[in-house]
Amino acid sequence: MLDEQDHRSLGHRLDLFHLQEEAPGMVFWHPRGWKLYQLLEERVRQRMKREGYLEVRTPQVYAQPLWERSGHWENFRENMFLLQDGDRHLALKPVSCPGHIELVQRMAPSYRDLPLRLCEFGLVHRSEPGGALHGLFRLRQFTQDDGHIFCAPEQVVDEVVAFARSLKEFYASFGFDEVQVAFSGRPASRAGSDEVWDQAEEWLAAAAKQAGLDCKLQPGQGAFYGPKLEFVLKDRLGREWQCGTIQLDLVLPERFDLRYQESSGAKVRPVMLHRALLGSLERFIGVLLEHHGGALPAWLAPEQVVVAPVGEAAVDYAERFAASLRRAGCRARVDARGESLSRKVLDSHQAGVPWLVVVGGREVQANGVRLRKRDGSQRDVSWDAGLAELAAECGPAAEA
Repeated sequence: MLDEQDHRSLGHRLDLFHLQEEAPGMVFWHPRGWKLYQLLEERVRQRMKREGYLEVRTPQVYAQPLWERSGHWENFRENMFLLQDGDRHLALKPVSCPGHIELVQRMAPSYRDLPLRLCEFGLVHRSEPGGALHGLFRLRQFTQDDGHIFCAPEQVVDEVVAFARSLKEFYASFGFDEVQVAFSGRPASRAGSDEVWDQAEEWLAAAAKQAGLDCKLQPGQGAFYGPKLEFVLKDRLGREWQCGTIQLDLVLPERFDLRYQESSGAKVRPVMLHRALLGSLERFIGVLLEHHGGALPAWLAPEQVVVAPVGEAAVDYAERFAASLRRAGCRARVDARGESLSRKVLDSHQAGVPWLVVVGGREVQANGVRLRKRDGSQRDVSWDAGLAELAAECGPAAEA
């Protein structure tokens, strides 16, 4: 029996998603859950637009030679789903990095194009053991908010610093006020020479220092292609969740012979930064649900307002108020069932709806509404005041 605060129980109660044996480690998103997913995705997308990223989409399946070139065939094959196409071996992508490199190869950038920032909501597959699967926290199919920055060596530190300094406000908008940072260094099994790793770690450490980060050291925990900074959130129960990351990679640009043209006309190697704000969107939703106990911030709630008419005479009034809310950008519906008001209050609370608007004969007569918050507090306001307050409360949370 799952705890009622487990994200899987919350997902069932809020009608967000389900998992079943016929698709192990993969999610069936219900309409309300998919709306939450889209809201999260759009939050990241708008941020990427502001920061100058170009959104792309790359294939799901690549042949073995590409994975050999990237190093994943040697270092990550046991976590990949392999396919056969006649005599050819292929694999579903576990990451989007090689595809982004192939795009940059075709773009043939010059120094004027750098830093070149690409991003993708990359659907990836990883062959996790069945016993390791755990709701949204450990899946075989999930989406990464994947981004890669291709830059000149002299741009590396500034790019890492800009990324690191922007994260605190981003996570705070989701209700996470405590962010810790870890520095993960070279693993025993890795690609690239010691000289390459020395340079990568030196640049990343310099950026962390310039950004004012107090990093916990994690020797041996880096990716096989480079060291990384990992950003860890603490939830209301004191649990730690690694979400954001930025990884400094000098290995893959060399393996793919990636180059850009300098002002002198010379072809030189760029540095590649791998970065993510959330990591897995699905996992982040699981963390959010447990952190907030299902009571998501109003801007993230799939359904923000339920308008509950009391009596048939108030139904048309309720419909008109809900329509006004929707025009103002709120996600609102009318609960016109012939149930008692107490039942409507309970059901909206169980569904995690932040606001209930009660309208009966008295409200119709006064051209007003009764606003009831999720915590049970309520008050009477005019139509216009209620509309303005809800529109303000349900809009996107401000992000510095």
